[in-house]
Amino acid sequence: MVRAALLTAPGRPLELVEIDLPAPGPGQVRVKLAAAGVCHSDLSLATGLLRAATPVVLGHEGSGTVTAVGEGVTSVRPGDAVVLNWAPACGSCHLCSLGEPWLCENSAGASAEPYAALADGTGVHPGLGVAAFAEETLVAERALIPLPDGVPLAAAALLGCAVLTGYGAVHNAARVRAGESVVVIGLGGVGLAVLQAARIAGAGPVVAVDVTPEKEELARRHGATDFLLSDERTAKGVRQLTGGHGADHAFECAGRASTIRTAWSATRRGGRTTVVGIGGKDDLVSFSALEVFYFARTLSACVYGNSDPVKDVPVLAEHVRAGRLDLESLITDRITLDEIPAAFDRMAAGRGGRSLVVF
Repeated sequence: MVRAALLTAPGRPLELVEIDLPAPGPGQVRVKLAAAGVCHSDLSLATGLLRAATPVVLGHEGSGTVTAVGEGVTSVRPGDAVVLNWAPACGSCHLCSLGEPWLCENSAGASAEPYAALADGTGVHPGLGVAAFAEETLVAERALIPLPDGVPLAAAALLGCAVLTGYGAVHNAARVRAGESVVVIGLGGVGLAVLQAARIAGAGPVVAVDVTPEKEELARRHGATDFLLSDERTAKGVRQLTGGHGADHAFECAGRASTIRTAWSATRRGGRTTVVGIGGKDDLVSFSALEVFYFARTLSACVYGNSDPVKDVPVLAEHVRAGRLDLESLITDRITLDEIPAAFDRMAAGRGGRSLVVF
């Protein structure tokens, strides 16, 4: 039996339970978790903003050690350190064939079927196919990325979502170049990773925006040259810091229509606005036909950093080894499984960076 944090229904509190995790079948791998990051998507699944089959073990940002492999598994073996991949590409669908594995049509299939069971036999679903809020999990082989040497195992959990998303938004989606100006709106774990990625790209100035004044010190530590409190004057403030033009690149990391609108308005004419945050389906953002034409800005979404984790995680590992990417500084709270609800509360209130469940 494995100890796990279980969501029985949207809006209900998480329950610490024991689940029966089977031995790995063909193509499957069992992993003992070292750590799991608490992501805003987990909160959205817990509240029902995003839908998930229940009962479910949430958590999709994790790292750990392989304990057992099923028949046909060749890429990992027991004892290997791995990062969990919540959106593993199938490699054969139309979008994968176009070279866009982050949009794979089949990556979400694992969460549709139970992977474990409660003591009474009730099936339990894996949140986003990963189920990292548990001592151990069972995933398909393609949902694992071998962890390169030189990266601390617990902190490596952040490579599985926050860092891969933030770094990819800057380097894969927006393709920020040295000397270009950047504004980042929303300084949770992903937003802080965007700041570090912008610094690695040589961007400047880098303006950080958040609703919480206590985030300023954290933002500057991660690469921000300037900090603004989010309000109705934010876009004007960004223009003042960028020679009156607006930022070359704006990254929206909060997932709200209001901040998408602010990011758009803070972008220079001809600049690029990249939406990284996940918002609600009823939270609508609007633009006039004239402004779309006149400002000639590019507005695009970024899914999972527009990344191929198999290729990009080794790149991130090299940045970690070289000291350019600091995983430890992204972690503001180290917690246990039973402290996840408190981490959700901090996240909802806009406090802290990344909470990390350490097993």
